[in-house]
Amino acid sequence: MTFYRVLLHRLSSGEFPVDGALFERIDRTVEQLEQAADVRDGAAQRVIAALQHIEAAAATAPVGGRAPLSTADQATLLAIVGGAKLYQHLLTNRMSVTTASGTRIAYEELQRLEGSGLVTRDADTPVHAGQPVALTDAGRAALAAARRLTTSQAPPKAGRPGAWPSAPTQRR
Repeated sequence: MTFYRVLLHRLSSGEFPVDGALFERIDRTVEQLEQAADVRDGAAQRVIAALQHIEAAAATAPVGGRAPLSTADQATLLAIVGGAKLYQHLLTNRMSVTTASGTRIAYEELQRLEGSGLVTRDADTPVHAGQPVALTDAGRAALAAARRLTTSQAPPKAGRPGAWPSAPTQRR
């Protein structure tokens, strides 16, 4: 979109002589801009549909059925959201998850999250090549619910020790 918008601006800036070829280029650029806008709108609709699916899963997820996520689990799921792969070390055969941010997650942690139904991995890819690890819909819903709880239940800010009181005190 930006490319075609900038090109259209450049063509209409007066830099080029006004002739039939310029009008043809402007028409072509406008058509390409319309096509790019249609592609962008289609992608936006697909994203909205996917988000509605996730929000619907979060709304229907049982609130009391699952224990709330611990802070460590929230951090692990947030790291996995950015992209993660399960690797097996060729010499030691130890397995661990490496996230896109470079964080390493122990294999036992992955197994626990998989057992809870929060993450899944692509078993079609060999482990030594890196199996992609992703959140399930339940994992996204649990993460969203945990984030909602932490933002809505934030404790009030306490004043600094030794600071002047924020509420006026009565004098005797």
